[in-house]
Amino acid sequence: MASKVRRTHYGTLMLLLLTWYESMHCLGITVDPPEDLVISDPGHFGHLQIKWRPPATLMNDTDCSKLYHLEYFDTYRNSWDAIRTPRTEYSAQFDLMKDVRVRVYTVLRGSCTNGTVVQSRDFAELVQKPSSTGVTGTAVQGFDCVYHNRQYLKCNWGANPKMEAKAQRNLYFWHRGLEKADECPKYLISDGTRSGCDFTGKALPEFSDINFCVNGSSPEGPLITTFISLQIQNHVKPEITEKVNLQTGPDKRLEMQWEGPSGNIPGHCLQWEVEHKQEGPDGKMATRLMATGEQTSLTLPSGRDDGRNCFRVRSKLDKYCAHKGLWSEWSRPTCHPEKQEPEPGWDVVTISVCVAVATIAIMVLSLCVWALRISRQEKKPDSLRSLLFARPSVLTPLKV
Repeated sequence: MASKVRRTHYGTLMLLLLTWYESMHCLGITVDPPEDLVISDPGHFGHLQIKWRPPATLMNDTDCSKLYHLEYFDTYRNSWDAIRTPRTEYSAQFDLMKDVRVRVYTVLRGSCTNGTVVQSRDFAELVQKPSSTGVTGTAVQGFDCVYHNRQYLKCNWGANPKMEAKAQRNLYFWHRGLEKADECPKYLISDGTRSGCDFTGKALPEFSDINFCVNGSSPEGPLITTFISLQIQNHVKPEITEKVNLQTGPDKRLEMQWEGPSGNIPGHCLQWEVEHKQEGPDGKMATRLMATGEQTSLTLPSGRDDGRNCFRVRSKLDKYCAHKGLWSEWSRPTCHPEKQEPEPGWDVVTISVCVAVATIAIMVLSLCVWALRISRQEKKPDSLRSLLFARPSVLTPLKV
């Protein structure tokens, strides 16, 4: 049924389009496309200005209102976007590492077209190729940003293996709140080279494109420039959950509760995931993941009395608060029953120290005994010698 309705809808659109072209052909009304289409870069790393002029044939025409139908290819979505505007300029976001494609039509409506909307069949088109400057193989790799707990932003990138050690990277950024591009407030250093940027303390807007440019230089020449555009609310990583409580209810069911991280993330913006590891009859742990949505509690039916259950939780922003998000780190495991700690006693370190002290004491005592024996052995010959030499001096001659 849906396919029939879709075919009918497409058929109706085609019929209206053919009718419009035939009516324009019968009326003999045509309009020229705009002229002098240009794209300029004010240094905003992808936020480009598009300008054009009305066709010369309509410069003095005041009987009709002029509109312009602008189409540009959005490489982020891989589709064409279109707007209609009475102005002769428009700004849009582009990926400067890919082709910039723009085309503009003229649209008339008024007494000069008998009240009919007329669009030019031809269009002004412009395709701008990306820059090809820079030493081959020097583009940064793995550029990524993390908005930690919605409090501070850090961006990191990896160096290309072909890049020289003496090469130096620079990061610049721009958003609508800045008149001109600004440089990274604090670079992150790894192995003596810049590997990221710390935006702690720097106010950055949410739900707005922030454009980054990473360039640099090396002894061989300039490095390939990398352009990135993102919105920081889509890169939030919540803090780890610290407070997790697990207890057994009156019916022996496991009741688990936890608290969300403190900070700037509203509780209703977090979705939760619980990891449950349960010990089986064979002693092995079976793992399963459970999503609890916004709930910060979970109740499980009673399991094996001799089995052990361990839980961890993590969170990320849900689809209602951000287009995407990053999972937090897992909390520390909380288990039931808790692991029995061994009774306090002599630990390995204490025993080792005592054994070492006793060994040293025995060695010292042995040395003292040995030294005493040597000393006594040396004193005995000296006493005997003194006795022998002294004996004639004490003898007195016998009287006859």
